[in-house]
Amino acid sequence: MGGDFAPEQTTLGAIAAQKDLPPDVILVLIGDKDKILPILSSQNVSPDLFEFVHAPDVLGMGEHPTKALTQKPNSSISIGFSLLKDGKIDAFASAGNTGAMFVGAFLFIKPINGVHRPAITSMFPRPDGTFSILIDVGANADCKPDVLNQFAILGSLYMEYVFNIKNPKVGLLNIGEEEEKGSLLTQATHKLLKENNKINFIGNVEGRDFFNYKADVIVCDGFTGNVVLKQAESFYTLIKERGIKDEYFEMFNYENYGGTPILGINSNVIVAHGISSAKAIKKMILLTKEVTEAKLSEKIKVAFN
Repeated sequence: MGGDFAPEQTTLGAIAAQKDLPPDVILVLIGDKDKILPILSSQNVSPDLFEFVHAPDVLGMGEHPTKALTQKPNSSISIGFSLLKDGKIDAFASAGNTGAMFVGAFLFIKPINGVHRPAITSMFPRPDGTFSILIDVGANADCKPDVLNQFAILGSLYMEYVFNIKNPKVGLLNIGEEEEKGSLLTQATHKLLKENNKINFIGNVEGRDFFNYKADVIVCDGFTGNVVLKQAESFYTLIKERGIKDEYFEMFNYENYGGTPILGINSNVIVAHGISSAKAIKKMILLTKEVTEAKLSEKIKVAFN
């Protein structure tokens, strides 16, 4: 039931994803079953392909996350986190209220021991079809150097175990390449990253390095990351509005990526854009499978122990 176009687009996305999933992967649709079944029927899809958990309540995108979770225990988000906490599902993915997803992850799943702040990422396409990731992109507006140092580890593990990039190159977003450049935050963070033997730190990177091959993981605070992300998304919007067709800029379409895991918590939680279409929901579900099969949260636990 999460997302601006739910339950239609979420259900259509689940139908599309189910066709690409192996038989041993079971999709559990958590929502108002009376609204989901007619959508399946309209697509001539058997309900037997899915499992259902009825959740009649809906959390609005503008509702206060903590209040909504406690006051609407029969919402799809509340029930999803309860199922994940109890081990009845292996992963939980939603395009619903992002704040509620983060609060739920903290309350029900909790951060991995040693992780100060869980984080989220975004992919930035490169001309050859590969991509770098930016971490954090909005979960943590204010950060201290030790938090950014942990982001570097989280992002590096994500790239290595989910996207099979061995020894990914980690860069720190700054206003210059020189070690002494930047704010007090970036200068202090640079020292920590340089001493961090768990990552392949290659130094500072600048804004122009997002779309080249200098770094695979780019680290910054969530305030800066969200500004950069929204600007990159605007490129795609402008290109489309001007009627320009370009294979590279088409890779800026958020629908191609689906969502991001909340890195640093004790299970698999994936969040997607609230405006997600069926295509984006499908990608979110397929990413959820990859993150789960990679046992990413377990790898992060080992790294922080």
